[in-house]
Amino acid sequence: MDKFSLPQQKKNKLFELLRNRFDKKSDRHQGLSWDDIQNKLEKSENKIWSLNQMEETGGEPDVIGYDKKSDEYLFFDCSVESPSGRRSLCYDNDALNKRKSAKPRNSALGLAAEMGVDVLNEEQYYELQKLGNFDTKTSSWIYTPSEIRLLGGAIFGDYRFGKVFIYHNGVESYYGGRGFRGLLRV
Repeated sequence: MDKFSLPQQKKNKLFELLRNRFDKKSDRHQGLSWDDIQNKLEKSENKIWSLNQMEETGGEPDVIGYDKKSDEYLFFDCSVESPSGRRSLCYDNDALNKRKSAKPRNSALGLAAEMGVDVLNEEQYYELQKLGNFDTKTSSWIYTPSEIRLLGGAIFGDYRFGKVFIYHNGVESYYGGRGFRGLLRV
């Protein structure tokens, strides 16, 4: 077994957890079949491993849609608050390497790459917020357009006062209440 595969027993537990969440939150993925999703998942060990990483770091991944063009199911982190196992991270590895002191353990983009997921972009973050109220006490880094990143900034979002807010920060900053939300295409 390689690094990117799970023992069968762990896979079975993950599938059971994901199916229960899928059934419980059916409003997130109307018209989709869990059996079709699981069949597709079972053909990709590394996607199963990535979903497990999302779950183990507190993301509570769930299917939020299907991309007909690419024939892919979309899993987003749907935890109410930013995933607890992915907080206190600066934005990217360049920012992490530039910090001289009080370095965080990793960066959002670095950890996302290690997990095999993408960080939600602004449009995806708004899509997530249509499914409920997320990040009411925390915030989440959002994939930042290069023109902002080149100027030393990065964006993040949260939900306050009945509204989604998108803000900016320096890429080297990190906070105990800010993590990131992942996207996995299966």
